[in-house]
Amino acid sequence: MLRWQVEAGADEAILAEPVDRFAASAARRALRETSAAPALRTAPPPEPPAPKPPALAPARRPAPAAPMLPAQATGHQAAQAATTLEELRKALEQFEGCPLKHTATNLVFADGNPAARVMIVGEAPGAGEDRVGRPFVGVSGQLLDRMLGWIGLDRTKVYITNVLFWRPPGNRTPTQAEIAACLPFVERHIELVSPDILVLAGAASAKTLLARNEGITRLRGRWMLYESSGMTRPVPAMAIFHPAFLLRQPAQKREVWRDLLAIRDKLDSLD
Repeated sequence: MLRWQVEAGADEAILAEPVDRFAASAARRALRETSAAPALRTAPPPEPPAPKPPALAPARRPAPAAPMLPAQATGHQAAQAATTLEELRKALEQFEGCPLKHTATNLVFADGNPAARVMIVGEAPGAGEDRVGRPFVGVSGQLLDRMLGWIGLDRTKVYITNVLFWRPPGNRTPTQAEIAACLPFVERHIELVSPDILVLAGAASAKTLLARNEGITRLRGRWMLYESSGMTRPVPAMAIFHPAFLLRQPAQKREVWRDLLAIRDKLDSLD
């Protein structure tokens, strides 16, 4: 019998007889009601609290700057030491501060003409980009090429990169830590190229480089200025919808067409 009970799961003996938990609970409840009755009869009604003077709103103080993460500090030193795009690429190849490097196939650095006046910064490499090591080569890249063609541009007249240089597994949304680790290299990338116009494709790129919290729907179509400590002048920047988003929401191509025309006009005005 003991062996059968152990095999059935009854392997711990607590009491010799069962306890009626319902009866014990009812007894405790009756005891509470009995002890509380006299207090309810004799206790005077509570006095209303005295009115308090209106509290003054605390003064708004600026939030302290967030400390630089170790990976970001290491990346900042390595990025600032690069004086050419080739040196920046080699610094990224040696950088160990972003864990995406160990799950991706290739480093996705850039594509296009480094001397171009327009620099496009996307979000993160996809499967096709990871396979060949160049940004915007998949279906969204083909759409980007058509978008550039609408305003007389192609990959010989633009320079393309991303805010992440390695593909997140499964094309998942990158974390803030991953973006922060790559950010010093992105900033140095822009400084070395020194474009006339910066186009930020997608929410991650726009919010990161413009340091804004609004979504891409609010950010797109507006000229802003991008600058960093290593730049001699601010650069006009415009956020646009990412081509991958347009593949899912083709009705938004009308808005992108307006943004592209504004980019073309701005480019012509800077001649």
